[in-house]
Amino acid sequence: MSISLNSPSLEPSLEQGGGVKVAQLAKQQQLAEGKIALQLIQSAALPAEVTTPEPVGSLGHHIDIKV
Repeated sequence: MSISLNSPSLEPSLEQGGGVKVAQLAKQQQLAEGKIALQLIQSAALPAEVTTPEPVGSLGHHIDIKV
């Protein structure tokens, strides 16, 4: 098949169709990375009912600062 653009005919090369394949692969890679990122964010999210334990003893309650 040849393409004519008011100039001598041009034979299409394999590289012209390769760009579409590269774009499809790049899109698939981005989608996969997006899913992985969302899974990472969800796994790092803290549950709503996390309580911090109360401190035991007096360590950290009395801080003396001299200037």
